[in-house]
Amino acid sequence: MRLSAMGDVAMTVPVLRAFVNQYPEVKITVVSRPFFKPFFDGIPNLSFFAFDEKERHKGFLGLIKLFQDLRALDIDAFADLHNVLRSKIVKTLFALSGKKTASVDKGRAEKKALTQSENKVFKPLTTMFERHTKVFEQLGFQVNLDNPIFPPKAILDSDILNIIGTSHQNLIGIAPFAQYESKVYPLDLIQEVINTLSLDSNNTILLFGGGKKEIETLNSLSSGKQNVINMAGKIKFTQELQLISNLDVMLSMDSGNAHIAAMLGVKVITLWGATHPYAGFSPFNQLLENALVSDRNLYPKLPTSVYGNKKVEEYEDAMRTIKVEDIVSSIQTKLSE
Repeated sequence: MRLSAMGDVAMTVPVLRAFVNQYPEVKITVVSRPFFKPFFDGIPNLSFFAFDEKERHKGFLGLIKLFQDLRALDIDAFADLHNVLRSKIVKTLFALSGKKTASVDKGRAEKKALTQSENKVFKPLTTMFERHTKVFEQLGFQVNLDNPIFPPKAILDSDILNIIGTSHQNLIGIAPFAQYESKVYPLDLIQEVINTLSLDSNNTILLFGGGKKEIETLNSLSSGKQNVINMAGKIKFTQELQLISNLDVMLSMDSGNAHIAAMLGVKVITLWGATHPYAGFSPFNQLLENALVSDRNLYPKLPTSVYGNKKVEEYEDAMRTIKVEDIVSSIQTKLSE
């Protein structure tokens, strides 16, 4: 399997957990960038193969080497859960060598109909999780996602406890960033959300992000509040996964952090701007009520794109229609469940 962006990779995890549980006699090898290996740690019968995109597996000749490396593992079938040029080439090489192959149908035509501004077909599409199960179905494996399995909460190491302390009634994660601006809740409003949640001394609020600019923004959002802690740049990625698994609730944009929290069995509240949960990218095993969307009565062209990469004039303020009090109320409801 060849996988790409963080959210895409995280979305495969619940499906693979279900697969190995339902077919314990089958061995799976996941092919992805080395960075994503921690996502799959601890899953039985699953091996991780690091895709070396900079050297050994670079370019077309590198993909032939990748095929040869994988073929040496005596693989019986190839499941392409990404369906991009590189994974298609490797899939084709496996097919030509007589192996069973299958690739994910991304439903591009339906997604185009959902996001076009004229003659929009506004209805829920097949989720990515269901699309992944259909890949395995093509290979002869029915995967049932009805009773999901999640890993136990990780034991937090001393590095993390030194930062967040040891006594917490409610651990709330907030990941206020996304790849595209059209998916980011306005910072003045996220500040209001943080301020309101921080008034309750039972709440410890942990802010997630990365990169110099984001760290500066998170420092500003947490400034002067004892129970609001910026985690960005302070711990390793594996430790971040440990910490997220211990959250009581995560507030995230339509972004990778939402999918990471969901794959670890955490309740996730998501905020949607230019995109919409109907496109099939809602986090795993979350209720639709956990997805707070911008007002389509005021912004009828929403969703304007699947990934949020398309700018639409006069839609910059769409996310301001998601009320601060609704976000806070949703988080408090999840904490009380």
